[in-house]
Amino acid sequence: MHLKNIYITGGAGYVGSALVPKLLDEGYKITVIDLMIYGEDTLNNHPNLIKIKGDIRDKELLRKTIEGNDAVIHLACISNDPSFELNPDLGKSINLDAFEPLVRISKEAGIKRFIYASSSSVYGIKDVPNVTEDVELEPLTDYSKFKAVCERILMSYMSDNFTVVTIRPATVCGYSRRLRLDLTVNILTNLAVNKGQITVFGGDQKRPNIHIEDIVDLYIDLLNVSDKKIAAKIFNAGYENYTVSEIAEMVKNVIGDKVKIITTPTDDHRSYHISSAKIKKELGFEPKHTIEDAVKDLKIAFEKGLIPDSLSDDRYFNVKRMQNIDLM
Repeated sequence: MHLKNIYITGGAGYVGSALVPKLLDEGYKITVIDLMIYGEDTLNNHPNLIKIKGDIRDKELLRKTIEGNDAVIHLACISNDPSFELNPDLGKSINLDAFEPLVRISKEAGIKRFIYASSSSVYGIKDVPNVTEDVELEPLTDYSKFKAVCERILMSYMSDNFTVVTIRPATVCGYSRRLRLDLTVNILTNLAVNKGQITVFGGDQKRPNIHIEDIVDLYIDLLNVSDKKIAAKIFNAGYENYTVSEIAEMVKNVIGDKVKIITTPTDDHRSYHISSAKIKKELGFEPKHTIEDAVKDLKIAFEKGLIPDSLSDDRYFNVKRMQNIDLM
């Protein structure tokens, strides 16, 4: 474990709150920097965990806290298009403007490896059967455009002693301590469990997904592979490519036949079928958990009372929480 001290931006978020405990269990020392706007209880205290309630736009704070770490996993961002569109200036300041200073400060501080969580939304709408990493990017929104720009920025900092790698994850699904119920699989499961009815907008759009346990395992793998396998590379990370209507049927199969599915028109026609053949071939990474596994995990969490007030509490919904706290 030559990369032992890991600095994680957004480490108290949806993916981070599942990733950090696993890293701690494997003996890593973790520093998390996060605004903690969804609560400070998503990560338990641990002797090898430093939690910083802070802003990645604060360059001085970054300089003080990145020093002494071996790798950065950059998860922090204003996530998804609706959240970004709520306050475009805020989204730009965090997702784009703060990115290059973070990369530069990381390199100057002696960070050896920088792992960037981009997004498969950079592809836009594609008609090809499989969207591979060399397909031309056609981002449709500022959120996805800035993700694409940051990928290029990161590559420009690659050097022999600063290894950079970009992951383009599919939509993540499944349970975590800082749960998001504004993502396709999670939305439909919440509605099925608590309303007995699912509303599908459109339905024909393909939505690539990946279980949260699989994306967490991938980030851990990326800390352990050799530099030459990942240096300056980009990898898609998805598993199952299904239409929204097919996902709704899966949810119904797990939750129960009494669940009603209603289909209504939509203006959101984003649709793509991403290929994860490259990451399997070059890194041997292959997801193990299905969409149905994610639905089952959420069902169990609901039954255990781990997701209270899931239809109304703004902590599960990025846009609602941002509106309520007036994040600037």
